[in-house]
Amino acid sequence: MAKMTLEELRNLRDSKRKEINRRKVDEKTVEVIVGMGTSGIAAGAKHTLQAFITALEHHDLKNVVIRQTGSLGLDHAEPTVEVHMQGMPDTIYGSVTPEVAEEIVEKHILKKELVNKHVFDRPAPDMIKE
Repeated sequence: MAKMTLEELRNLRDSKRKEINRRKVDEKTVEVIVGMGTSGIAAGAKHTLQAFITALEHHDLKNVVIRQTGSLGLDHAEPTVEVHMQGMPDTIYGSVTPEVAEEIVEKHILKKELVNKHVFDRPAPDMIKE
């Protein structure tokens, strides 16, 4: 194994800190849950997860926690992503490609608009908590 330079070690440390901070829940107001079951991974969920990470970093969104879970039980709609945030209904999106992940960040998280063509499930309007 080759020795790492001091700069490489610092970059590795900073990278790992960012990764850990993305998973901390306290003080986060938005939660993005990516279905990473076997069928989700086969459908491209790893690329979807990375697209969310990249888009959140691009927009410097520190109030969002990204979590992974097993299957959301919607194998036919993989990759699936569930988004929870105040002022919006809890929403499950299906067929979330990396491009759709960017759209969810820009529309749902930043503008508080649903990405309707990919909404797979959400509660009825009378069930939404205000």
